[in-house]
Amino acid sequence: MCGVAGFIGTETISDDRVQVALHAMRNRGPDHKDWVEFHNENHHVYLLHSRLNIIDLHEQANQPFVLDNHVLLFNGEIYNYKELREQLPDTNWKTNSDTEVLLHYYLKYGENCVDHFEGMWAFAIYDKQTKRLLLSRDRFGEKPLYVWERPEGVYFASETRFLWAMAGHRSPVNYRHIFRYLVNGYKSLYKTDEEFYEDIRALPYASLATIGFDGLVRVSRYWEPGVCDVENMSMQEAVAGFREHLLLSIKLRLRADVPLAFCLSGGVDSGTIASIAAKEFNYDVATFSLIDRDERYNEYDNIKAVIDELQCQHTIINLESDGMLDRLKKLVAYHDCPVSTISYLIHSMLSEAISEQGFHVVCSGTGADELVTGYYDHFNLHLYEMREHQNFERWQADWERYIRPVVRNPYLQNPMLYFDNPSFRDHVYLNNDVFRRFLNTGFDEEFTEETYDGSILRNRMLNELFHESIPVILHEDDLNSMMYSVENRSPYLDRKLFEFACSIPHEHLVRDGYAKYVLREAVKGILPEQVRLDRRKKGFNASIHSIVDFDDAETRAWLLSDSSVFDLVIREKVSELFDHPRPFSNSESKFLFNFINVRMFLELVT
Repeated sequence: MCGVAGFIGTETISDDRVQVALHAMRNRGPDHKDWVEFHNENHHVYLLHSRLNIIDLHEQANQPFVLDNHVLLFNGEIYNYKELREQLPDTNWKTNSDTEVLLHYYLKYGENCVDHFEGMWAFAIYDKQTKRLLLSRDRFGEKPLYVWERPEGVYFASETRFLWAMAGHRSPVNYRHIFRYLVNGYKSLYKTDEEFYEDIRALPYASLATIGFDGLVRVSRYWEPGVCDVENMSMQEAVAGFREHLLLSIKLRLRADVPLAFCLSGGVDSGTIASIAAKEFNYDVATFSLIDRDERYNEYDNIKAVIDELQCQHTIINLESDGMLDRLKKLVAYHDCPVSTISYLIHSMLSEAISEQGFHVVCSGTGADELVTGYYDHFNLHLYEMREHQNFERWQADWERYIRPVVRNPYLQNPMLYFDNPSFRDHVYLNNDVFRRFLNTGFDEEFTEETYDGSILRNRMLNELFHESIPVILHEDDLNSMMYSVENRSPYLDRKLFEFACSIPHEHLVRDGYAKYVLREAVKGILPEQVRLDRRKKGFNASIHSIVDFDDAETRAWLLSDSSVFDLVIREKVSELFDHPRPFSNSESKFLFNFINVRMFLELVT
């Protein structure tokens, strides 16, 4: 895990600006920082790198990495680098790093090198002969890469702050994106290519971009997610295949020359990863967990069940409201944008604790819900997919018995929701019609989604994976972790595991009132039964009341005091919301958290 930044164009960047950028990159790479520059008449290239040592800790693996007139900047990990290295037996290797493997594969296969990689990455390769720059981002968008096209050339970087350090000035705030965040919430943030700043764009997931001295950025997709149901796959085949691919993914992601830590939330997803690492690969597991006393989010019993069975080193943090607003302000300043959800305010506490105990890599359970079902609307969608199945009544009875009593979203309390309207999506932007009325200016952006497959269940899951939930999680994971110089790894985001999961017939995904049924069966005998068979869907979250005391006069006075946020939001509406009955509804809590973030953000940048 590292930081990358660069520029190609007509601008001459001073050494002072380069040093400011490298200083800004220190959290992402505290172990080594360096840069190179190339000049050709009135065209210039600058390539900056900061390194966090994870694989091959020796200085030979430092970057920028040069080989045969090619210069590489690389952020991420190529997990299968050992296998790839064996396939080039005649190569004169200088290091034991995945960095060198990446560049050798580019020299051999060109842009098609990415087809060979299993990993997460954002990299830049400059060819000194053709004077062309190649950018690439991994299949799921785990590693960030921002591009800023300016009249003087093109800047790119792992974080927006690095762009501005090199350019010597910031971009204007994008108020459309702020309105989108306030009204439609975090799931709307990656529906477009806009960011919280004008003209800044992220290179899309699974994409390449080539940039020459003409200043044109040519973007192409090298991989497309797809769905292909295998009708003849039995449940036993689905479970065995999923287990095989999951174990291989975790095995690859345990590769590091430094110890790994594990986030443990109490759910199936994270408990599975820690349990497989300990039981299947004899890894010395250390877990980190956070406990919210609010029973809606408290998963202490499940966390303790995993810890007790693994007898592992563990750290448990109890959530307290004291100092949380100061923590949030610090996060907003580091992120240079609002924090997307409450989850990532509390996640920062885990990142800090992981770093304080000397770990620089952590594994988390991101992606399982989107891979093999995990949200309450998936049950409704699954019922629709099973409408012509001979055992439909069994799934319907399971829904009535296990799901109806716990689902709170008023729309999802109707099991026939998608029978009545297969295109229904109002629950995704729940109450956005209410929150539009909180704005001083009009903003009306309706829900849209990409079309991947004829199955509305799989199409929903793919939209969550590539455009709604997962891009937000990865963005926040990356910034929170790198703030404390920690690399985050997500074993469920594996190409072969994803492609296998997408081939599992719908009927196997939900059974006996359990989502993620295939995953649960795949870890039978590995994950404690208490966790494996727990139907409750709490997720890694916390109550807004656990971080903000809305009845405290001083806090309330600050939240309603003069601020540029009230150029956007009607103060009286917010004040009225404070007086709503406690606890706030989920949508009210989300809006209030977003409002606080926007207030802090605008006070920093305007």
